[in-house]
Amino acid sequence: MVRKKYKGVSNDKERSKAKLIQAVGKVIKTKGYTGLTATNIAKTAGLSRRLISLYFGSVDNLIRIYITGQDYWVAAAENAEKKLSEKKPKSTKSILEALLTSLFEYLSNNDEMQKVVLWQVSESNEIMNKICTEREKLSNSFFHLADEELEESGKPDTDLRAVASLLLGGIYFTVLHAKADNSTFCEMNFNRTEDQERIKKAISNILDWTYEN
Repeated sequence: MVRKKYKGVSNDKERSKAKLIQAVGKVIKTKGYTGLTATNIAKTAGLSRRLISLYFGSVDNLIRIYITGQDYWVAAAENAEKKLSEKKPKSTKSILEALLTSLFEYLSNNDEMQKVVLWQVSESNEIMNKICTEREKLSNSFFHLADEELEESGKPDTDLRAVASLLLGGIYFTVLHAKADNSTFCEMNFNRTEDQERIKKAISNILDWTYEN
């Protein structure tokens, strides 16, 4: 077997960058977004804090790189754009349902991103604003195509934006509630698989009613 050659400084740099990026997630998970300082990140990575400035320019840029790599909407935007470009008739309902249900599953199983969402709704900051801008790019493409579809099906007055907003807000709340407090909400416990499935079924039903009525 041929052994890989050690690439020296270049290899060390990439390894250190990866450690620092991973350390951001660990700090978010253990200390929350308020713990995202250069000292905490470097200590968690086991590296000098000066490497953050050397490799990433700033702590904010390092955090942005981590969140962009983990954020649901960045990956979702890519996949949805491909589906939207096909412009198949009556395709937007299935795309929206897939986006919302997969978001619910993703957030339910990702402690770091739950705290990122909490950060997003707690204070205004440039990093979160950029993530929101990415989400809105997808919204613009999606709703334009949905408007055409609803117009053609004789439902031009359907307020899909308001429905999607309520569903999205409900997903964020139910996930954050489940992780912060194991108590029930509307007699449901969102840490239980059966109640998570009920939420996904409700999303599907609401979209059926929205598109059909």
